[in-house]
Amino acid sequence: MPKRKIHREKPKEKFSYDPRKVLKALEEYGRRVLEDIKAGKNPYFDIPMRGISNVYFDEKARVIRMGDKLSRRYFLNVAHARKFMQTLLIMAYVKRLVSEDKHASLREAYYANKHTIPGTHENTFEDQSESDPIIEDLERMLGVLREEMHLTADRRGYIYGDIVIRDGEDEFNTSKLGRGGWAVPGTVEHLQFVEVNVDYVLVVETAAMADRLIEEKYAQKENALIVATQGQASRGVRRLIHRLHYEQGLPIIVFTDGDPYGWYIYSTIKQGSINLAYLSDKLATPEAKFVGMTMDDIKKYGLQNVTEKLKGIPPNKKGGPTGDYKRILEEMEYPWFQNKEWQRQLKMALEMGVRIEQQALANKSLEFVAKEYLPEKINNGELLP
Repeated sequence: MPKRKIHREKPKEKFSYDPRKVLKALEEYGRRVLEDIKAGKNPYFDIPMRGISNVYFDEKARVIRMGDKLSRRYFLNVAHARKFMQTLLIMAYVKRLVSEDKHASLREAYYANKHTIPGTHENTFEDQSESDPIIEDLERMLGVLREEMHLTADRRGYIYGDIVIRDGEDEFNTSKLGRGGWAVPGTVEHLQFVEVNVDYVLVVETAAMADRLIEEKYAQKENALIVATQGQASRGVRRLIHRLHYEQGLPIIVFTDGDPYGWYIYSTIKQGSINLAYLSDKLATPEAKFVGMTMDDIKKYGLQNVTEKLKGIPPNKKGGPTGDYKRILEEMEYPWFQNKEWQRQLKMALEMGVRIEQQALANKSLEFVAKEYLPEKINNGELLP
């Protein structure tokens, strides 16, 4: 087998989480609102606008970024007053959480701030669909992750490999916790990497494939850290991947299904997402590479009989394109997929009209993916940009 081409790099970042940054920003906003009120002025917040109209692709940094368009939210404005009040409520709640070093779920934040305004029949919040966007507004206003504000979502994803993590008072090796590995928490800002004895991170889309690799002892044989995303990578998983690359110098290799959804999972890990463009510097990892599944794998490994048809109507048929076909055409327009190799893969998918799942490799043998497919492609440097 060829000599491995995957090597750890020199770290590019140092761990820098500081709750005082959040508290200082909140206090400055609160002080300005109070001063405006005392001066008889109309308090307001300037909030970076969300949506595709305020998003662009930074060619140099290779990530999706938020533009500089702002939306001004006034207190003394009938259309703005409710959201202004909600913003202040969440800001006060975040200040308390961070000051007391406590964490709350998004659902808890909603219920903790929902109450009837005295003297009225109006509630501060009617549904979580009102509180969640306010939290996103604060992320953009303050320039911090919601996790740094001690607000977390449901956890998803797990890791397995020879690294030692310190989580509060606990310290453990993620390869010594059984085959289930270690579940990635909603926030990973507080984690410390005590020992990192792996060469690279293998990010795997499905839990079933990650379980297969763990059972075949891939992590030990290939000196890799397995990260299972269990579908679209959660913010916690994307932040963990980012930290492992920039703080520990670990190369990131992504392994998904060969379909538009799998390629989009890779895209968000690498370039970030439109919805979270304002967090790309903390969530995206532009240096990530893609190992598969690719359209070339179908012929190379004789998988023609275990492909599945793309869903939807092709562009050359009446009513098309829809479904998978439409999504592939959209991905072909992404600036970060504008290189020869990715354009060829996406065109092949359209022409062949098929998709290929990771688990189709079991058609060769249960051990094939761990013993041949991944080691050969990674060691030979057969990775897409």
